[in-house]
Amino acid sequence: MPAMSQIRPCLWTRLPQSSRSPCDRYKQACCSYDGYVYILGGRDNNCLRDFWRYSVVCNEWTELNCTGEAAPEELEEHSMVAHEGFLYVFGGMLDSAYTKWRCSLWVFDIAKQKWVRSHGKTSSPQTQLPTNRKGHSAVVVGSAMLVYGGFIDMKGSSQDFWSLNFDTMTWSLLNGSQQGSLGPGPRHSHSAMAYQSCMYLYGGLKGLQEQRDFWRWNSTSHMWTSLKNKSGPSRLMGHSAVAYKDSMLLFGGGESQNFPKNCLWRYSITTQTWGQVATLPGSNPPHKIHHCCIGLGPSYKSNTSSSFSGSGLQPRPLDWKLRPFKNKCFPAPVTFLGSEGAIELETFSLDRCYGSKTLTQSSDLDNSKEGLMGKDGQRIGNCLTFENKAFRKQCSCTDEDLFDEEDGDIAHHLPDQLLVLGGRPCTRHSPISVWQMTLTDS
Repeated sequence: MPAMSQIRPCLWTRLPQSSRSPCDRYKQACCSYDGYVYILGGRDNNCLRDFWRYSVVCNEWTELNCTGEAAPEELEEHSMVAHEGFLYVFGGMLDSAYTKWRCSLWVFDIAKQKWVRSHGKTSSPQTQLPTNRKGHSAVVVGSAMLVYGGFIDMKGSSQDFWSLNFDTMTWSLLNGSQQGSLGPGPRHSHSAMAYQSCMYLYGGLKGLQEQRDFWRWNSTSHMWTSLKNKSGPSRLMGHSAVAYKDSMLLFGGGESQNFPKNCLWRYSITTQTWGQVATLPGSNPPHKIHHCCIGLGPSYKSNTSSSFSGSGLQPRPLDWKLRPFKNKCFPAPVTFLGSEGAIELETFSLDRCYGSKTLTQSSDLDNSKEGLMGKDGQRIGNCLTFENKAFRKQCSCTDEDLFDEEDGDIAHHLPDQLLVLGGRPCTRHSPISVWQMTLTDS
């Protein structure tokens, strides 16, 4: 990775959404799995109870079931993580007389496309289950979900630090939950992300005061370490962080609810240095607070984007549309076509007609760029490239068939990109705001 002072600028693009999309919102929960993005709840004028899945390839939204006894109710400032075919949602309930007696944990089975009952239990009789909270953080480290802080009704900011073991579904309190212990202390509306065996936590609110401290939790030594932040972001709350290569990307947030920022910061875990990422001319990132950031592609190695789990991708209809990724910041070398007869791969346009050549193998591509055809001479249709991987099969096939067996699942072929979904300010009666950010360094 280049030195922080030499970070190249990034490209921001707004992705228009169709009317068949969730409404614009903030304080929602998002996570990714197998190339899909899942979004649950949040607020517009009221607290929401809808559940959606976004296909990044097709640029299409599908509303999922969020009813039944096992499904969550209206939620805001909750968390959602993915692990081995399941989504785990925690917190965010509207406070009521019986909220404190419930463990606000819900589980969604991705393969069966339904909510299933969770039977969380504690690791010892002396330990209670975690109560409802808002504005906490949740990350996946190994086979556990780590939940820090949050705002608990009547108690205010919390410094509870819980671990949920996915294998046994047992909750346990971790170091740093005791008053006066070394650690971030009480807070909510902070950000957190996981990298290897550690969790990194930044800023947030301690009571009513915004913070700019930076912490690392090591799950091996079970110790907190305060990290230097002299040249890093200012005081922030309502921001979002993701893991990218050996770095942390931190976007948006603000020092107050009414003044969201659009700064993108990058922290190098290797060199322990901060740098602000500039934008290309004419590329204007949105000012957002209480949004969600999702990293997609092989360089975003967040544990919440677990690998393929046999979740059963559904066949697409013949006329399914593939969205052309605007990932033009740097050209990737054409290595799989061979030296002769190769073409320069381009991002195919949805409104262009491709059709006069026959495509049987990747080496059969020629310089015309006029079209991609199947073996039977029929036009393949709208096409795109995933980092020089060409779709060359009929569009009636399933998503799994789009790649050879050695290629793996579709999530491994997504171009590196950061999606920013929703957040304040939001527009009433409009589809959710979705922005794509692409870094220009390789």
